[in-house]
Parts: sequence; C-alpha cells; structure tokens
Amino acid sequence: MKNCKRVVVIPDGFADLPIESLGGRTPMQAAHTPTLDRWAPHAAQGRSHNVPETLSPGSDVATLALLGYDPTTTYTGRAPLEVAAQGIELGVDDWAFRCNLVCLDGDVMKDFTAGHISTEDATALLAEIQRDVATRWHEIAPALGGAVEFRPSVSYRNLAIFRPDAGRPFPFDATTRTVAPHDYSDRSVSDVYPQGAGSDAVRSLMNECAKTLAASETNARRVSEGKLPATDCWLWGQGKRPSLVPFAQAYDWGRGAMITAVDLLRGIARNVGWDVVEVPGATGYVDTNYAGKGEYAAKALDEYDIVVVHVEAPDEMGHEGSVEKKIYSLEQIDGKTLPPILDKLQTFDNWRLLVSPDHPTPISTKTHSRGFVPWAIVGSDVKGDGFATYDETTGAAASRYFPKGQDLMTLFLRGDLL
Repeated sequence: MKNCKRVVVIPDGFADLPIESLGGRTPMQAAHTPTLDRWAPHAAQGRSHNVPETLSPGSDVATLALLGYDPTTTYTGRAPLEVAAQGIELGVDDWAFRCNLVCLDGDVMKDFTAGHISTEDATALLAEIQRDVATRWHEIAPALGGAVEFRPSVSYRNLAIFRPDAGRPFPFDATTRTVAPHDYSDRSVSDVYPQGAGSDAVRSLMNECAKTLAASETNARRVSEGKLPATDCWLWGQGKRPSLVPFAQAYDWGRGAMITAVDLLRGIARNVGWDVVEVPGATGYVDTNYAGKGEYAAKALDEYDIVVVHVEAPDEMGHEGSVEKKIYSLEQIDGKTLPPILDKLQTFDNWRLLVSPDHPTPISTKTHSRGFVPWAIVGSDVKGDGFATYDETTGAAASRYFPKGQDLMTLFLRGDLL
C-alpha cells in the first residue's frame, strides 16, 4: 500500500439546517470555502445516516459508523471509548461514566463546559473530588461495595470508573438511563438526572461532588477572575469494555492514524488498532491549530495508509448556537486543514479523500441530530458528479445514499467511483 493512501476529514457537527439570518442558507453554504468549491465538481457526493434509530445521536455512535463499524453491535457506551484513550484498563465487570464538569444555575444547565474550564483547573477539581468524595464511596453507597475512581482528562471532559468487588458486580444495566448535558443547554435538568438500575447511588455521588465543588478554592478563584465555576459533576455515557475488530483486519487495509484533540476519538482509534498523532495547539475548540492538523496529517501519510483528521470546533459552535463562529471554523478547515492534505495526497499514485461530518449539530437546537450528513470523495480514480458546491443540498441531490452509514467505508476504500 506504499502508493495507496486514504484520508478522512471529519468536521464534527458540520451539517446544519437553513438559517433565516443567513438568507435561508446553512453555515456550510454561507462559508467562504474555495478549497471545497474547487474540488466539488470532481467529487463523488452523497449522504448517509450514521446514527441508528435505536441509539442516541452523538459523536461516539456516529463516528463508529463513519469509520465502518456497525454501532448497533459494537457500541457499549461513550465513556469506555474515552477510557481507552488514556490507556486505562477496564475489567470485565467495570463500568465507566463520562464525568462532565458543568455549571448549573439552580436546575438549569447554564454551561455544560463550565466556561470551557482549563485542563489545569479541571485536574485540580477532580483531585479534590477523588480525595473528598471517592474515598467515602462506602459511605455513599454502602450496599454496593467496590470503588470509584475519578480521572481527569481534557477540560470539562473527565471520567468516573466504577470497579466492583470480585463476584459482586454493580447493578447497572440497559435500564440505567443518563443524558448528555450538551442536550440540555439553557434548559432545566430537574427531570433528567440518572434513572434506572443503580441510579440512586450515582445521584448520591453527584450530590456529594456538588458539595465539594461548592467549597473548592479553585472554584472560588475562578469566580474572582470572572469565570464560571464548575458546580457539578454530571455523570453520563456509561458502558463496559468494548470489543472492536482491528480496522486492518476488518477491511484488509494497512496502518492507520488518528489526529484529534478529544479523548473520544483517541479512544476509538486505539480500540481499532490505530496510532494517535498529537498536534501541538489542538484544543478541541474554535481556537484549535487548524493548519497544524493539516500539516501533521500530510506528514503522517509517509508512514500510514489511512489517516483520519477530526476537528471538533464546528460541533462546539453548534452547541453554543454561534452562527458566526461555526462559519469561521468551516472556513479555517477549508483554508488551513485541507490544502496541505490535498497537496500531499496528489504525490501518490492512488489516493482518495473523504470529507464528511459525523452528524449534524444544528444551530437552532444546539444539540446533535441523527439526520443525514453530506459527504464528498475526491481522488486519483474518482470521476466527479459535477456539483458546483459541496453542502447539504448537493448531498441530498446526489444518487448515492447509505441508510446505514457504516457501508460508506467500503465504497471509500476500494469501491468503484468512476
């Protein structure tokens, strides 16, 4: 595969709905994207659904599908994927939960990122919770036994791991229901705290965390600096250890690498047998190093046969409801991330580039959607469909449609696109 290269660029939450302030256009259509516009007529285009009706829309489910895995059989929860990103081992009976540091105002989700809390502050707060709360787990849930660990990660995105005593598994199961905090921006969460099996213990744990956070000197300093405090640990996305067939085995393809700023994608990469290439200045936010992601991806093609570049910024801007910043993030991807990748790809005999969101994150709803996403593939052996642009409209107009998003990967790797 020395001269057979594939790159996937995932602008997370890229797709959207028409917006009145943009004259009925979507952010994709309103953005100035000369790179995509130049390549659009040469691209095979289509649309796919990456989130099955039986699963909640999110990057965990949607990215698995986009990378060619059936989420209905491989998905066990978001948190276990992120655990893998940190090299943490999960036992067969362990459960992992995502632990967001959030800011509640009464029962309203004021900010699911606690003001995009710094990793330094988040790490300090998690250390306090580990010291003051996790050590008292037997007091909080005496009937369950076992132990709880709080693990810091990046910014507001952290982890809680429940490890049971031998022969005494925790009661969590398919009836244990939690919700993603980003689905409730500026909304009441009074009715969406964890429910179902084992939820009483989880809610008690969250309550104890809130007490520690209220007394935290780190939070007091943040408030004095005009920043939002992290008032609560929101536990969600629970699951047990996943088992994914390595990508090289599933698709008979060579070495793979992932470029991302978020642990979810790092975890997926490691679960499918790929390396993770770290880019300095990659933040998972609108201020990320767009150019660096493109440059590092181009360089990685000398060593890897498939490289996936994930950019979180459009999704975050969708959650914030910022039309201007979402457009900005799209323009940065087009102007800084894509050009070095395309330049490098064209030095190989056989190459293809796939650009596709994982799911829509509409400005109007500020949350993920399971609607279709448009995709575009260009390459050395691809005959374009002739569309003048690449956006939601052209994706819907194209003839290629995958109701099961995982089927797109086979087409991308070696399908006939002439």
